[in-house]
Amino acid sequence: MARVKTGPATRKRRKKWLKQAKGYWGGKSRLYKSARLQVMHGLISAYRDRKQKKRVFRSLMITRINAALEPYDLSYSRFINGLKKAGVTLDRSVLSEVAIQAPEDFARLVELAKQNLAS
Repeated sequence: MARVKTGPATRKRRKKWLKQAKGYWGGKSRLYKSARLQVMHGLISAYRDRKQKKRVFRSLMITRINAALEPYDLSYSRFINGLKKAGVTLDRSVLSEVAIQAPEDFARLVELAKQNLAS
């Protein structure tokens, strides 16, 4: 049986990792083992932070809505509860944008929420 030499496959596999490590500093972009470890670490961080980004932005939106509600003497949780009772299905990202871009429309939403909380 003929001998199989794996040189081309090994080189291809290593070049794949080194290509992904382009732009890293020092040996992390040039040395195979360091590059592979660094790329793996980067992929793990990217996966984790894609999830974390959603949490961070949701908390930012809630903070913006809460700040916009301060003049109306209404808490965030009561505001959301009032909107749900009113049947308003706007999500937090839209509400935060309305609070920033169109304060008069946001005031109408606050009044709607207050009316539905009272009843």
